[in-house]
Amino acid sequence: MKTRLLLCLLAILCAISATQSEPIAPAARVVAIADIHGDLDAFVGILKRTSLIDANQRWIGKDTILVQTGDFLDRGPKTRGVMDLLMQLQKDAGRQNGRVVITLGNHESLNIFGDLRDVTLNDYKSYADDKSDRRRKAAYDAYVALGAGSHETFDDWAKSHPLRFIEHREAMSPNGKYGKWLRTLPAVAKVNDSIFLHGGIKTDFASWKLEQINDVVAQEIKNFDAFQKYMVDEKIILPFYTLKEMTEAAAAALKDPELKDPERKKFLEGFLKYGGWLSIHPDGPLWFRGYATWTDEEGAPQIKQLLSAFGVTRFVVGHTPQQGGKIGVRFDGHVFLIDTGMLAGYIPGGGASALEILGDNATPIYP
Repeated sequence: MKTRLLLCLLAILCAISATQSEPIAPAARVVAIADIHGDLDAFVGILKRTSLIDANQRWIGKDTILVQTGDFLDRGPKTRGVMDLLMQLQKDAGRQNGRVVITLGNHESLNIFGDLRDVTLNDYKSYADDKSDRRRKAAYDAYVALGAGSHETFDDWAKSHPLRFIEHREAMSPNGKYGKWLRTLPAVAKVNDSIFLHGGIKTDFASWKLEQINDVVAQEIKNFDAFQKYMVDEKIILPFYTLKEMTEAAAAALKDPELKDPERKKFLEGFLKYGGWLSIHPDGPLWFRGYATWTDEEGAPQIKQLLSAFGVTRFVVGHTPQQGGKIGVRFDGHVFLIDTGMLAGYIPGGGASALEILGDNATPIYP
């Protein structure tokens, strides 16, 4: 039974899932907004400025397509509120023939994988309930019982597992309210004659289909979930473990002199190769910064190649904050850098912005 389960899980790792992309009907108006980073107030402000929501935060954009290019999580104080609003707008827009398209950013993948370097205490606090204290104590007891925390006091452990940490991890899990939703989001979206994503597509992937990029990222997330479930079932980790804790536990399990099961060894080794995943790699679509960092000379021919390969007019990306809070335009108007540092105080002169695309015209909008 155990070997059969392992073989079944390993088969999952090799499978490529069906694409998450759906055809997006042409629309007269597209509005793109980049990195929100938990600044709900600024996000609401720019949505009102672009006439997409009313005073009650309900969709009034009619058949407009709103594209949000990821990084709505981390750093800021109200990421849960941002997710709730995005999820609601997805429902509301459809009732008026509008559409809300949301792509994954690197910070969404970090939260899925348990890399919580930029989650704020206010974020954790938003998941509080009347069982938070007991839940954290129970988690620590389970940690000690597993043998992982035998030399770590509760106070030491609590520094890296703040109050409501457990609730946050549950919410981001495959069955959690937000984790389930995050796992439906694509890495790349094509709307009319534009491609939207968080980081960028490197020319190494010019021969790929957009659906292939989305499939690979989605499959890597499924792989991660399978690895995590296996290690929990095998009592190597606990469900709330961070990526760092999972990595350390997997590495320790591999060094166990009593490890005899070749399938177990193969599975753990497979997990520890996550650094090469497209969703984590610096050259992957969630992390790549070339569109912002290339010189004009080195970037122009590469952008031309990518535009031709994907049959589009422009790329619209976030990820790299633009100084002065203004949308960057590069390569003869074929690349728009729309991360303008929406989170208050994040970069000097930063603030909310949106890019409105009407036909051949792309116009920055500011509060």
